Amino acid sequence: MTRTDRHAWLLPSAMADPPADSPPGRRPRRTVRDWFVDTLLFLLAAFVGLIAADSTEQLTSEIVAFADQIVGAAACCALWLRRRWPAGVAVVLTVISTVAPVAGGAALAALFGVAVRRPFRETALIGGLAVASSTAQVFLRPDPSLHPAAAVVIGIVMTLLVTAWGMLVRSQRQLLVALRERARRAEAEAELRAEQAQRLAREAIAREMHDVLAHRLTLLSVHAGALEFRPDAPPEQVARAAGVIRDSAHEALQDLREIIGVLRAPGEDGGGDRPQPTLDTLDELVAECRAAGMKVTLDLALDGADGPRAVPAATGRTVYRIAQEGLTNARKHAPGADVDITVRGRPGDGLTVHIRNAAPTGPVPHVPGSGQGLIGLTERTTLAGGRMDHGPAPDGGFALHAWLPWPA
Repeated sequence: MTRTDRHAWLLPSAMADPPADSPPGRRPRRTVRDWFVDTLLFLLAAFVGLIAADSTEQLTSEIVAFADQIVGAAACCALWLRRRWPAGVAVVLTVISTVAPVAGGAALAALFGVAVRRPFRETALIGGLAVASSTAQVFLRPDPSLHPAAAVVIGIVMTLLVTAWGMLVRSQRQLLVALRERARRAEAEAELRAEQAQRLAREAIAREMHDVLAHRLTLLSVHAGALEFRPDAPPEQVARAAGVIRDSAHEALQDLREIIGVLRAPGEDGGGDRPQPTLDTLDELVAECRAAGMKVTLDLALDGADGPRAVPAATGRTVYRIAQEGLTNARKHAPGADVDITVRGRPGDGLTVHIRNAAPTGPVPHVPGSGQGLIGLTERTTLAGGRMDHGPAPDGGFALHAWLPWPA
């Protein structure tokens, strides 16, 4: 259950989201807040009616007083229908209050409901009817404790105050609805951007894997062609060429297995002769960043005699991209801060990459589109069978940690 669902009872029924099983077009049910407001208005209307009945009881007969009490009770009960028929209930109660002062409180409550729910033109018409009704009531059922002019002024002021209050509530609700709709659109756009970043990351991975696969197949073809044109080569050369062909075919098969399920962007040529970064070229990336003025520390320690060359090419490319994105984020969001890159691993245990930069030394301008690179990087890591976490560090910097599989 979301936060909005847990607090839906605090919202009016017109602003609360309908239940998932509610049929379309059905009028929303009252929330707890609606029941509380309706009960409060009912009690206030009844209280105002009792005061009006007490002030006019001495000037009327017992039959008229009894009729007033019946009419006042019916008017208060009619308030429970104001949500379904706000204009109709308001017009009826306003007309009744002209000859029955005990219905005056209920008429004001109904007018408030019209101001909250109906357009300004309809509210103004019913408000004008309420002013005319309160003015006529002064002469039809006068209050002996008030001067007629004072009674007319009080009726007009009360009508204007109730109408203005209802219109203020209506404008606040419209503002909240607009802000909530804007927030929903922003969330939908953020989800769309995240999906696009994931799709672009998949396409980039597919292109890189295609390039590496083309490179391996080209190498295999060259060595196979050498064997074809040199059948009289020494046995040592034949064995060496056969070993290269075997290793290239094995690595190409691994790359082909990884590319299955990843879509390649249409309309772009493969570029199979383009060199692809690996873990062995991570030193060059760090050197380029240092030449650009960044303070980067690289700690690369891998178990094995071949070092970075023993890491599978796809895993090495992923490590390279993680380091590249970490350095890019540090350059954009923490210029001048120290960056530490630590790479550890061994066959069978996997590779761990930890990138951390210190807090920025000064104000950093907002960079549009921030966060999309990390989304794509997370997708790349997941496709490689690993996992990645990132977030602010306790000292104000930023940390990124990833784990990638390294088969034994």
